[in-house]
Amino acid sequence: MSVVKINVLTVPAEMRESLERRFAGRAGMVESSDGFEWFELLRPVEGTDRYLVYTRWRSEADFERWQKSQAFQAGHAQAAAEAQAQGGPGHGQGGPGHGQGGPGHGQGGPGHGQGGQGHGHGGPAASGSELWSFEVVQSAGPKTA
Repeated sequence: MSVVKINVLTVPAEMRESLERRFAGRAGMVESSDGFEWFELLRPVEGTDRYLVYTRWRSEADFERWQKSQAFQAGHAQAAAEAQAQGGPGHGQGGPGHGQGGPGHGQGGPGHGQGGQGHGHGGPAASGSELWSFEVVQSAGPKTA
C-alpha cells in the first residue's frame, strides 16, 4: 500500500519566488529513489500562505530509506550552501526529518524552505512546516479506451 507524505510549508509572500526557485533546483534528487512514486509542489491560490509538498512512496520503509540516503544528505548540504551563499544563516536545525524539525522537505532540503527565523534573500524560505502522513486507501486515474 502506498504512503503519502505532505509537508505543509508556511511561506511569506516575499519568499514564494525563492521557495519555488529552490525546488526547481532540486533536479531529480528524489525521483531516482527506490520506492518513489510521485512528487508535486502545490502553490496556494487564495486564502492561505501554505504550500504543500506532496510525495508518494511505495511504503513507509522506502520513504525512511530515502531520508537516510546519500542523495537526501547531498541535497540538503547543497541547499544549505546555497542559503549561505545568499547571505542566509543556513538550513534547519536538529536531525534529519521530512519537515519534522531537521533537514528535510520544509526543514532544509534543496530549496524546500525550513522552519525558524530568517528573512530576506538568503536563509529560510518558509517560516514553519509540519508533516502529514497518509496511507492510500483508494486511487483513481483517467479511464482509458
